[in-house]
Amino acid sequence: MRERIRAYLLGVELQERPGFANEIEELQGLAEACHIEVVGIWSQKLDYPHRTHYLGAGKLQEVAEALRAAGEELAVIANDELTPSQIRTLERELDCRVLDRTMLILELFALRARTREAQLQVRIAELQYRLPRLAGLRESLGRQGGGSGLINRGSGETKLELDRRKILAQIDSMQGELEKLVHRRQVQRKQRQKRGVPVVALVGYTNAGKSSLLNALLRAYQPESEKQVMAKDMLFATLETSVRRIELPDRQHFLATDTVGFVSRLPHHLVKAFRSTLEELTEADLLIHVVDYANPEHPEQIEVTQETLRELGAEGIPVIYAYNKADQAGVVYPLIEGEGIYLSAREGKGIEELVAMIRERVLEPYMACDITVPFTEGGIVSYFNEHAQIHETRYEPEGTRLRLSCSPADYERYRERVIVHDADAATID
Repeated sequence: MRERIRAYLLGVELQERPGFANEIEELQGLAEACHIEVVGIWSQKLDYPHRTHYLGAGKLQEVAEALRAAGEELAVIANDELTPSQIRTLERELDCRVLDRTMLILELFALRARTREAQLQVRIAELQYRLPRLAGLRESLGRQGGGSGLINRGSGETKLELDRRKILAQIDSMQGELEKLVHRRQVQRKQRQKRGVPVVALVGYTNAGKSSLLNALLRAYQPESEKQVMAKDMLFATLETSVRRIELPDRQHFLATDTVGFVSRLPHHLVKAFRSTLEELTEADLLIHVVDYANPEHPEQIEVTQETLRELGAEGIPVIYAYNKADQAGVVYPLIEGEGIYLSAREGKGIEELVAMIRERVLEPYMACDITVPFTEGGIVSYFNEHAQIHETRYEPEGTRLRLSCSPADYERYRERVIVHDADAATID
């Protein structure tokens, strides 16, 4: 059973980094998602965090007195990534467990990871974070009971006495296992690319509604599908990449990819560890940038997502902005404005308009064809029945005659193996 933690939040408000109130609110949300009860917030305006004890000496003394007066064991959580010396000093001066923003995000990822690949990625990121902080984390981790993540590491294999060499050996071993899983997914991705199916990746800030939008697409076009993904109103509900085929009424289709959400100052270790997963979006044909339009901080969240995409090398991919939760934002929807669309994934309103935008950008217009497929090429008939729109089927002495609409790529693929009756196949929308 996980230990219930109560904690103070500590924050340094820097003049050069606006949005401090939003950062603290997000830090509180991260703490609560990790089942940590926030009992108070201590903040201080400084030009920069103190080199050894994060807060100024006077403010640190106030926090120490409040901790002693509480009469119970509390923890403190810093809004920044702490250095080893800052961790050591804070633990000594406050005599309590010390966590930072990075630890909190790593812990939350550890709680949410379900697949082996996600668990390996999170664990590697934890160990890489731990490595330079062994001395600083020694006392804090020594106080902790059993559990998962960095917050509640127990006395087993991850106890602090693991030295640097053992941690490096663990990282090497897990990276080897991870590479095998990544290779398998890369093979699957290359097979999809070979088939020429467009890939549309859903990206955005955590809890913007990416999984809900993917489920809305499935409900609209595969209502009997049992392949809906988990969608919950929580931070980082999705850590695993989910790929779903969206087949439209005319048999055109694309692959929709749900990806891990972003957050401000996402730890470098996590970006690096999840790079293999995030490669899915760097090879997409189109990005759907899902925005929680009801969140007053959505402009800043858009900026964070754009910056993360630039860091991943995905800034050159075409983007549609899906302003989700329009039903909660009090705006007119569904509505298309330029490269953006206001919609509600929860209500399923705006999905058809979004698909029309996707169709325009990544799906080839179908062409009308009149062909006869020899009886010896029965596989071609089966393929077109599955991937094209069949208007008429007749059986003639030469073979199966089809009047159909199909993609130009499929027409070119089979043109030499069938009898073409219309020399000038027409392109249709």
